[in-house]
Amino acid sequence: MPEESFQERTEEATPRRREEARKKGQVAKSRELASVAVLLSGILTLFWGCGFFYHQLSAILRYYFQHAASIHVNPTNMQGIALLALRQMAVVMAPLFGIMTLVAILANFLQVGPLLALEQIKPQFSHISPLSGIKRLFSPQALMELFKSLFKLGVVTWIAYATVRGEMYSLLPLLDQAPAQILSYIGKVSFEIFFRSALAMIILAIIDFLFQRWQHEKELKMTKQEVKEEYKQTEGDPQVKARIRSLQREAAKKRMMAEVPEADVVITNPTHLAVALKYDGLTMEAPQVVAKGAGLVAEKIKEIAREHGVPVIENKPLAQSLYKSVEVGQTIPETLYKAVAEVLAFVYRLKGKVK
Repeated sequence: MPEESFQERTEEATPRRREEARKKGQVAKSRELASVAVLLSGILTLFWGCGFFYHQLSAILRYYFQHAASIHVNPTNMQGIALLALRQMAVVMAPLFGIMTLVAILANFLQVGPLLALEQIKPQFSHISPLSGIKRLFSPQALMELFKSLFKLGVVTWIAYATVRGEMYSLLPLLDQAPAQILSYIGKVSFEIFFRSALAMIILAIIDFLFQRWQHEKELKMTKQEVKEEYKQTEGDPQVKARIRSLQREAAKKRMMAEVPEADVVITNPTHLAVALKYDGLTMEAPQVVAKGAGLVAEKIKEIAREHGVPVIENKPLAQSLYKSVEVGQTIPETLYKAVAEVLAFVYRLKGKVK
């Protein structure tokens, strides 16, 4: 078995793991929150728009009752009459369904943001496999969903019972009321039951959302080995990167050593440091450091300089200043102009040159 299978998932998920999970549609989302939002929006829409729905539905029923004698129903026109009635009902109920659909989309968007998970719609054998279906049916997640459904049913039942029980003293006087008043009372009590149930469902949905967030974070956690493997994939293997840096340093050192024979002078301190300077009055504003090094590199610079007849001058303070303040390829600072000029002048006199 892989080594990471024995490790605990103690590390927080990396941004890359979160992004991969999001692409697969694995996000913290509560279906309960969306369901409650849709239910509550439907109840409020019916409550505030009850007058509109009542008048529209009454008009449709009134039309059919008034024209019942003139409407001849037979096998040829039955389908047309049914479609007309369905279209009229759809027009009346369109605002309700439109608001509920918009709220459902908004509830999911606020939970997970813009998300297009193509992995979820790809055909997979596990989705149609009877064995996988049975496993999902008796999985801990399915049992949890069953428990939540039974708990919600119990809560709604208790709310309905408590509400009706509180209205017991108002039921007997309804016997003397007109049908319209009875229907109005039933509608008021029904709305009260639905509204209380929706408020209870909101509390349960918030708890479920927090639980889904906690569970999602727990599932995303990684082992130390997984973190190391991901770092290797994203940043590269540390050993390979170290090898690359080593090769780059070697290449830079070779290029630097190739410049030493062209230098005018090598200044040392005398054993630990070496700095090679070059100056061309026609192309340079000031002398330039073409190579520098300490320890073995310094010894190599001095060795190459002697092989090619480049003067090696001992000047401990100047060598230290150049080594600390000037990088290879840079010109010397103005504060060192005088000291370097004296060294170059001495070298030019040795070579019998004037610059």
